[in-house]
Amino acid sequence: MKRQREIKAVLFDIDDTLFDSTTLAKMARMNAIKAMIECGLPIRNVQKGYSLLMKIVEKYGSNYDEHFDRLLEALGCSRDPKIIAAGIVAYHDTKLGYIKPNPDVIPTLIALGDKRCTLGIVSNGRSVKQWEKLIRLGLHHFFDAVIISEDAGSEKPQSKIFKVAIEELGVKPEETVYAGDDPETDGLGANTAGLISVRIIKQERRESVLNKNMQPKFAIKKISELLSILEPT
Repeated sequence: MKRQREIKAVLFDIDDTLFDSTTLAKMARMNAIKAMIECGLPIRNVQKGYSLLMKIVEKYGSNYDEHFDRLLEALGCSRDPKIIAAGIVAYHDTKLGYIKPNPDVIPTLIALGDKRCTLGIVSNGRSVKQWEKLIRLGLHHFFDAVIISEDAGSEKPQSKIFKVAIEELGVKPEETVYAGDDPETDGLGANTAGLISVRIIKQERRESVLNKNMQPKFAIKKISELLSILEPT
C-alpha cells in the first residue's frame, strides 16, 4: 500500500479498533446474566436471558444506565437491588479482564511516534466512558488530541467531529489518516471530511455491499499494517 502525500497525523477509532470491544461486551453481559440468575433472576437459560438483555440494549442504547432494571421488568419482576448489583459486579469484573489493547497496537503507536506522526482519537460515545477505556488500556498518553462526540457536539459519520480533530492537531485533511472498523461511521465520516480512510477488517463482521462513499482508501487486517501506508512512494 502506498500513499501519495506526506502523512502528518494518524487518527483512530477506539472500539473494535484499539481493542476487541465486541467480545468484551458479549462476555460481560453473559457473565452478568449468570450472576443474576445465581442471585434469583427468574430465568434458567443463560442464552435466553442474554437475548432478552440484548433486545433491551438495542432499544435503549449501549450507554443507558438501567439495562438490568429493564430486564427485571421484562420478566415481570419488581426491582431487586441484590440481583441488579450482582449483574453490575459481574459485568465490570469481566470488563476488567477483557479490556486489553490488541497485540500490535502499542508497538504500532510507538513506531508512528518514531516517524513523527501526530496521533489522535475520534470516537462516538460518552466522554468519561471513552476516556476510561483509553486509560484502562494504558494508551491515553500516546494521543495529542482525543475528540469524543459528547464533547464535540457532533458524531461520526458527520464531518464536523473530524474537522475538530484536525484543527486541534494543526494538520490538513489530505495529510491525515483515519483508521476504524465500521464503514458506515468511520469510512463514510473520514471520506466526507477529506481524510485518508483506512478500514480495519474484522473477520466476524457481517459484510454488506458498501456504497462508494463508504469505500476506504486502504483496507487492512492488522493495525500494524498502517506503517506500510506511511512508506515513501
